[in-house]
Amino acid sequence: MRKLYLLGILFLITQHFYAQKQDLNTDMKGLREKEKKSFTQKMNIGNVNANTLNYDLQYQRMDVTLNPSVYNISGSVTSHFKPNQNMGSIYFDLSNTLTVSQVKYHGTNITSFQQLPSKELKIDFPASIPANTLDSLTIYYSGAPSTANDAFKTALQSGTPVLSTLNEPYGAQDWFPTKQSLNDKIERFDFKITTPQNYSVAANGKLMSETFPTGTTKLTFWRTMYPTPAYLIALSITNFVKLTDTIGNPPFPFVNYVYPSTNADATSMSNIQWTKQVMNTFETYFGEYPFRNEKYGHMEFMYGGGMEHQTMSSMGGWSKILIAHELTHQWFGDKVTCGAWNDIWLNEGFATFGEHVANEKLLMPNVDFMNYLLGQINYITSSTSGSVYVPDSGLSNINRIFDSRLTYAKGGYVLRMLKWILGDAVFYQALKDYHARPALAYNYVRTSDFNASLLQSTGKDFTEFFNDWVTGEGYPTYAIKWQQSGNQTLFKVSQTQSSPTVSFFEMPLPIKVTGTAGQTAYLVLNNTSNNQYFQESVSFPIASVQFNYEYQILEKNSTVTQDNTLSVSSVEKENFGLYPNPAKNELYLKGINRSADFTIHALDGKLVTKGTYQPGKAIGISELVPGGYIFTVDEKNIKFIKH
Repeated sequence: MRKLYLLGILFLITQHFYAQKQDLNTDMKGLREKEKKSFTQKMNIGNVNANTLNYDLQYQRMDVTLNPSVYNISGSVTSHFKPNQNMGSIYFDLSNTLTVSQVKYHGTNITSFQQLPSKELKIDFPASIPANTLDSLTIYYSGAPSTANDAFKTALQSGTPVLSTLNEPYGAQDWFPTKQSLNDKIERFDFKITTPQNYSVAANGKLMSETFPTGTTKLTFWRTMYPTPAYLIALSITNFVKLTDTIGNPPFPFVNYVYPSTNADATSMSNIQWTKQVMNTFETYFGEYPFRNEKYGHMEFMYGGGMEHQTMSSMGGWSKILIAHELTHQWFGDKVTCGAWNDIWLNEGFATFGEHVANEKLLMPNVDFMNYLLGQINYITSSTSGSVYVPDSGLSNINRIFDSRLTYAKGGYVLRMLKWILGDAVFYQALKDYHARPALAYNYVRTSDFNASLLQSTGKDFTEFFNDWVTGEGYPTYAIKWQQSGNQTLFKVSQTQSSPTVSFFEMPLPIKVTGTAGQTAYLVLNNTSNNQYFQESVSFPIASVQFNYEYQILEKNSTVTQDNTLSVSSVEKENFGLYPNPAKNELYLKGINRSADFTIHALDGKLVTKGTYQPGKAIGISELVPGGYIFTVDEKNIKFIKH
């Protein structure tokens, strides 16, 4: 999204790790104040305007006159809607700096409408509309859009007027009547824009026609048939150079509207063409581009940075990483859209992870990519406070919502850690599944939806992971001790947490072992409790042990030391246990890495059940009644509580 000023801050902090990428900073600055204004002016609305919850906005047709040299809009918007209950009146979000002159309903004028101080338009119907009845009306309006949100803007590029829009999060209401709450996408949207004939109009969707009603005017008709949030509706108008090409395999339209000065710049044009390469990469890892029936492309605008307007990203610069960020949003942010600003990491964290993919697969050799990841970790762990998830108390603070360290960088690293846990193939398939599920595709989503989708795709429940890394704060620090005894290597892992909001970070830990003759072995220590012991087979003499060798996880100030006091007996004694305890439906056994028979007795000694433990698999206890039990395996007993 446009909030790529945040990425500029991050790059400035970490650029000493990859100074050759300094050019990436230029177009990622300068939008912080813009966003602050855009959000703050409507803070009273928050995520939902309750007055608009009683209908489904299915279609809007914008028929307006715009001239980039004049700060004004005039015309009409027709809305088709379906009430979900009997409805005697309808509300639209609309700034009261615009004047509504007429509302037409079933061919006649409605005189009972009000423009409210709350920036809403209330329209009373002549008679109540029954639930589930498709209906429509047309609102005629005009005026100079509010400048408070900077959502509608005119300026000059090389001396030529340009007009652009940028709605996120609450600016759509400043220039057309709509429904801004994050609960109802507009299923179809038509733009019919009349301009002076020397201008071109770029917008979402597919270009249907360009006609010339008079000798001095031009009518441009764009249509999108994909569900679109109001904040992603956008247009830009100037003397564009239109570049028509194809992208993807099989190919679909690749359409770019650029300033004449950009068309003359070889670097910008080369980077625009690079979009084809990153599109192929993202289709490989994220799945088919979501809007193939229409197009992908870019329209230049004067805001700086970029914004992921659906099917046509608005661009204030042309760095490759900016192009990759906005393209990622077409899957994550546009096809599936955060259903509340609390969960904006589902947009921005994913787009930041798209940068990871572009850097790793296309832009950086491995050493530079490792330095990039280290820079991200250093930035994320530069403070222990704040969660990726924005608490309700943070919605009053624009800087907290669009926090570069938390929403962007840490949100992106949450996904890198999921990739480490699941492995590349399973992780990327899970991402494809997530945005393809019928209940989620082209809809609004929350963190709980992503978690449920991961469970369905992988069979793993990541509730605890999200509690730690998304709603929890801070990071772990590890003290890892090791000792080799013959072909066995013992590890003891201790963990401290930087924030009391997380009691323990359960994580598989990446370990690289290097031998005295250069041999290597890669181990994974499934760290589920503090001061946990592990026993691993390593067949060669060890020279060194490296932790988090490819920055797979977030951690800070961890240490790895050799400790000659570790022994096999200490591992067997201290590593044995059951978790979680208390437990509800499943138990896991630690400290035994082979099949073993077990029994479960009630506290009165009565045998309740018996079975065979399989390493890594859960022991089902859902049939047990709540209470205390004794678990016995290999002559070892441990008490647990079923609740």
